[in-house]
Amino acid sequence: MDAIKIAVMRIEGKWIWSLVLIAVVVAMVITNWKTNSNHLGDTNKQLASTGEEAANKPSKVLEKNSSFKPKPYKYQLRDASRDGTGKIYMGREISQFMCHTGINWLERAEREREENPKRAVQGLQLAENAVVADIGSGSGYYAFRLAQLVPTGKVIGVDIQSEMVDFLNNKAKELGIKNVESHLGKIDDVQLPGTSIDAAIMVDAYHEFSHPNEMMQSICHALKPGGVIYLLEYRAEDPAVPIKPLHKMTQAQAIKEMVVVGLEHVRTDDFLPWQHFMVFKKPQ
Repeated sequence: MDAIKIAVMRIEGKWIWSLVLIAVVVAMVITNWKTNSNHLGDTNKQLASTGEEAANKPSKVLEKNSSFKPKPYKYQLRDASRDGTGKIYMGREISQFMCHTGINWLERAEREREENPKRAVQGLQLAENAVVADIGSGSGYYAFRLAQLVPTGKVIGVDIQSEMVDFLNNKAKELGIKNVESHLGKIDDVQLPGTSIDAAIMVDAYHEFSHPNEMMQSICHALKPGGVIYLLEYRAEDPAVPIKPLHKMTQAQAIKEMVVVGLEHVRTDDFLPWQHFMVFKKPQ
């Protein structure tokens, strides 16, 4: 009988110690949770404060362009196809866009052979003091070539990805090129002042615009009367051009989309290996 009592007491003792250990662990967890909650709360307050400061910080570009807002266009939606977004504009599915991680592809050595950018630049008719906007400038592949044509003017490299804008800005400093500026636009607005540019160029970029109609409205707004738009797009009519279908455009489709925003089609040249070289003009 005594042996049974001793065994019971030992078991009860183990339970008591187990309960004490559990209580200690629970207390530690609660303390740690409170500490982390306070830390996260402080962090969130800091982020909120930073966001408010950024929102309240004036933007020179926005101030100059604040009176203009593109008129929203009603796009059609459907299930996205491969490489597409499912967003339809005038019968064309808008393609997915290239992220800033694709800079190496933009700067690939074989691009000269494939696209002949040297010949493309020769086709541009720009005054030496012209202000040119390179829309969707990316790494600045074309922007720095354009800079040589406008020694007393300037090239504004516009992109919607801050990483691309930073890359272009840093490269301009590295190369010591003074007449190339980087500029952050929005998905539906280039954010440039009215009648501030003489010409705009878009190279293999327009087909990726998520809001093409609004973007073209804003480009036309920024363009001076009589200003020119150069649109280079891979030829969709040519199956031999080794580019994904949604990243190519037919001449007819491009003209339709430019005319609807008030531009005039001047001419289309096909002296490039893979691309249409299309020229449009803003009426006087």
